[in-house]
Amino acid sequence: MKNYKTEDIRNIAILGGAGSGKTTLTESILFEAGVIKRRGSVNAKNTVSDTAAVELEYGYSVYSTVFAVEMFGRKFNFFDCPGSDDFSGQAVTALNICDSAILVVNGSRGVDVGLINSYRLVKKLGKPAFFVINHVDSDKCEYDNVVEQIRSTFGTTCVPIQFPEQAGPSFKSVIDVLLNQKLTFADGSAMKAEDIPGSVADKAQTMRDTVTESAAENDEALMEKFFDQGELTIDEIRAGFRKGIETCGLFPIVCTAAAPNVGVSRLVEFLGNVAPSPLQGKEVKDSKGDVVKLDAAGTSLFFFKTTIEPHIGAVSYFKVMSGKAHEGQDMINSDRGSKERVAQIFVSQGNTRVQVPELLPGDIGCTVKLKDVRTGNTLNEGADRTFNFIKYPNSKYSRALKPVNEADMEKMMTIVNRMREEDPTLVIEQSKELRQVRVSSISVPSSGALRTMIR
Repeated sequence: MKNYKTEDIRNIAILGGAGSGKTTLTESILFEAGVIKRRGSVNAKNTVSDTAAVELEYGYSVYSTVFAVEMFGRKFNFFDCPGSDDFSGQAVTALNICDSAILVVNGSRGVDVGLINSYRLVKKLGKPAFFVINHVDSDKCEYDNVVEQIRSTFGTTCVPIQFPEQAGPSFKSVIDVLLNQKLTFADGSAMKAEDIPGSVADKAQTMRDTVTESAAENDEALMEKFFDQGELTIDEIRAGFRKGIETCGLFPIVCTAAAPNVGVSRLVEFLGNVAPSPLQGKEVKDSKGDVVKLDAAGTSLFFFKTTIEPHIGAVSYFKVMSGKAHEGQDMINSDRGSKERVAQIFVSQGNTRVQVPELLPGDIGCTVKLKDVRTGNTLNEGADRTFNFIKYPNSKYSRALKPVNEADMEKMMTIVNRMREEDPTLVIEQSKELRQVRVSSISVPSSGALRTMIR
């Protein structure tokens, strides 16, 4: 994998309710990028995202999974996040690290509680977002009704740029009014572009007028041209969309069927053209309240996630907050006062890692075998910064833990502390009076995952 400039990087969280098809969409993106040769499925328990024992046991995502792909001259760092509110801490972490989000909608169900919760999180953090109506190949999908649900629930700044030529099991073609073309995806072949059929030409023109006007509203020069000529070029529409998306004043709506891989490559292309890079992302402040720009002096790496893997140990995921990360870099842990050497740097594709010599500002990577780095720590070279911009909701649930045999207390605490490394929302308290350990979290399933690990 080559090294990408910051302006060519897209960090995107994939959010949405349970069952909306986020993990299946992930598989199709990886397949389109050539990372995998065969797409897995949730039912077959062979997807790139869901590999933890608890995920395979219950059949849904528990942890967010980072995967990097190269497509259309861009590098995309996607985060496949759990859909259940029970694991919302994973989504909070991912969205804070990313510069925008995909909100995946189940086309056969429409707007549900999971989608509403994801949208609320996006709005709270002020992140740009894109709606992706998935499962358009379902015989229960009424696409136009789902679009109206989205617009009535989240506002008229949600603007569709596509619609299916025919929703349901025969869904293979997308009418893309931005490109002003019919895009056909069939039998794993490359996307085929054609003129829009006359049967849907009026509907396409009406939607294109809305898209053009929405783009013009975000730029005075474009608005003047739109009033004068009534039309904008594709590049001008994209420019207007970029401005509207960056300011959270515009939320595009596109359609896909992730399982048969319809519309997925066009979705990624669209994201590459209009989604913000880290340069346009929301400003991040350090622990002192100072804004840290990507071109600030010195290198700072913020570690937002830790996983424990057999035969490897701790895998530490980081975002380059400023400067450049490179192999063999000697750094200082500003949170713990210890020295560290970043011997190797990888980009993640689920449990597969690709070694790279360096990463530029705004990029996301991981490393292994660090001596004294915890989730939430910052490593610095030529700087002295710490970050605490990820704020988690207060704990909603607590469980008391007590080993069956007192001799197992040390073993239990080892497991609990390991869980804390992988889930920063966990709060661990030891009560001498009650002679018990209390574990609190923003959600119940931390306890469920804990029980799985203990047994």
